[in-house]
Amino acid sequence: MVIHKSKSAFKTIAEVAEELGVATHVLRFWETKFSQIKPMKATGGRRYYRPDDVEILKLIKGLLYDRRFTIEGAQHFIKEKGLKNLLGSEEIQKDFFEKDQNEEDKSSLLTVEAHEAIEQAIDRLKLLRANLLK
Repeated sequence: MVIHKSKSAFKTIAEVAEELGVATHVLRFWETKFSQIKPMKATGGRRYYRPDDVEILKLIKGLLYDRRFTIEGAQHFIKEKGLKNLLGSEEIQKDFFEKDQNEEDKSSLLTVEAHEAIEQAIDRLKLLRANLLK
């Protein structure tokens, strides 16, 4: 049974999963990996996705399925480019970014280059540790 809703209507997880062509457990998993996904939850834990949430999920699906990013790669890409730039500021509700901006101010975000340098340093330390344990 197809129900036609307004574009501004909230959608259930089943409706969003069908629209994106993914399983509901995939959406729940993405929610744990991408802090930008913040559906409203009713009593009993039922999720309701705003149009903005659906746009973010479409972006994430495109990064993971079409562009073949890893979860970590998609996370860094979104942080590096910013949701406003990736989706267009008109698409996202203003209050969504006000909260998101405050969270960004509290924690320093690493650039992709800094992250790679840290990963290389960790690899070198692991190699040194392995050599010491021989």
